[in-house]
Amino acid sequence: MQQTVSWWVVAVRRAALAGVLTIIAAAANADRRATILIYGDSISAAYGIQREQGWVALLQWRLDQQQRPWRVVNASISGETTNGGLARLPTALAAHDPDLLVIELGGNDGLRGYPIEEIKRNLGQMIQLADPTSRRLLLVPMQIPPNYGHRYTEAFKALFAEVADAHDVPLAESFIDAVALQPGLMQADGIHPTAKAQPLLLDALWPTMAPLLAD
Repeated sequence: MQQTVSWWVVAVRRAALAGVLTIIAAAANADRRATILIYGDSISAAYGIQREQGWVALLQWRLDQQQRPWRVVNASISGETTNGGLARLPTALAAHDPDLLVIELGGNDGLRGYPIEEIKRNLGQMIQLADPTSRRLLLVPMQIPPNYGHRYTEAFKALFAEVADAHDVPLAESFIDAVALQPGLMQADGIHPTAKAQPLLLDALWPTMAPLLAD
């Protein structure tokens, strides 16, 4: 009798497990939306505010409201540099296989005074790893405060267009420009946008991003 009961329990557990796996597989198959991978630093990681207030979360909300078949994955890390981004990109691409990769990196490199050529090289290698022939890419330019010296600041500002041109990928508008000098739109550190600024960041990126979402 004990053996019969044990067999029955095992059978029930197996059936339950099979049912759970079927549900999981069905859910995975049901979500056939294309993937946008946001690959950035604290600006995209919603530093200092609630994550759901950030421009990346607002992007998903906008896509849902417009009934666009895209899901947004945020792989942004506060403090990330182009060196760190390059190192972890193969894993991120393998995990998410994005249809659109948005690279928003370089700001921390500039704040630390990293060599311009190093930043350009890292961004270029990320673009090559992502393979623009097999997926869509969008490069987002960053800016740094003018106290780093005119020569470095101007070279930093120009490097994003140079990388985009060299690798033939779209370049977004500098969305930080939309909020950087407006009262109440930057946190006390003067670097990170407030929650109020997040819709403006999305609006600044949208004209360049939207065409990349077309079928």
